[in-house]
Amino acid sequence: MEGRVELGGHFWQDNPMRIGAFEIVEPVPELREPHAFAMIRPWVDVGSVGTLTLSRLERYLGSKELGKLARPGNFFDFTRYRPNIRLVQGERRVTIPNSNLRYATSDDGPDYIFLHMMEPHAGSEDYTDSILEVVEHFGVKRYCRLGAMYDAVPHTRPLLVTGSLGEVPQNKAVPNLKLRSSNYQGPTTIMNLVSEGIDRLGIETINFMVHLPQYLQLEEDFTGTSRMIECLSSVYPNIPSDLAPVRRGQRQYRELSSAVERNSELKALIQQMEAYYDAQQDEEEAATSEAPTEVSLSPEIERFLDELGQQMEKEE
Repeated sequence: MEGRVELGGHFWQDNPMRIGAFEIVEPVPELREPHAFAMIRPWVDVGSVGTLTLSRLERYLGSKELGKLARPGNFFDFTRYRPNIRLVQGERRVTIPNSNLRYATSDDGPDYIFLHMMEPHAGSEDYTDSILEVVEHFGVKRYCRLGAMYDAVPHTRPLLVTGSLGEVPQNKAVPNLKLRSSNYQGPTTIMNLVSEGIDRLGIETINFMVHLPQYLQLEEDFTGTSRMIECLSSVYPNIPSDLAPVRRGQRQYRELSSAVERNSELKALIQQMEAYYDAQQDEEEAATSEAPTEVSLSPEIERFLDELGQQMEKEE
């Protein structure tokens, strides 16, 4: 195939600096105890919540390119992550999927590194080691993983967010944010080696996971993105909550509600999800003072929740 080849849309200087499997731009920036924001595609990036959140943060903070994998084909199967071909001024160019690194500096807070990571298909230990080498080289002080997963939640209620803050303080409370540690045991992703490495390095860790309606499955879920930014702004005062695409998300979900009215089966499903959601909220509020509220769900909903619960545990 004729044409020029780009690695993730950019060309590179000769003999760039290497950190593990990553090529780093030069001059290499000096970052002040940076905080790393990381998303992992496609593992926990449903609705592109992690991707959209990082993109908005990068535009707001004025990010610049830091690096990317020198040979992404060592780690990715390009029959699963497809390259794209496009015409630029009449010239054919192939863009190869890659894991990209960007950074931003700040006068009133920490500097930032943005990790756009893709789940590997081969060479996984070298890949995760390389990510940790980047983190260690730049002296990352805090690692924040952002993502989204499907859950039995209705789009008619505030989206739930689960996660952990460790010892990191919040500047303000966030409704429907449940901080908890996972006790899951079983199959998982190799990318959890990065999380283990972060713990070994003694780096502060934050984890936020937005729970999206399983039946919706939007390619870009702006309500989920808004919830993520709301959570981040509760920890980072220099990240404004109005950075969130609230109106765009509301419009998406309003259009869905209109479609639901024309689908009696989906409407009934959502009504039962609402009952389940409300019962869970009531149970948490009344846990210390009265018996939990019981809700009778149809066998179909029970099976759906069981299957979804198993999937959620695997994704954690």
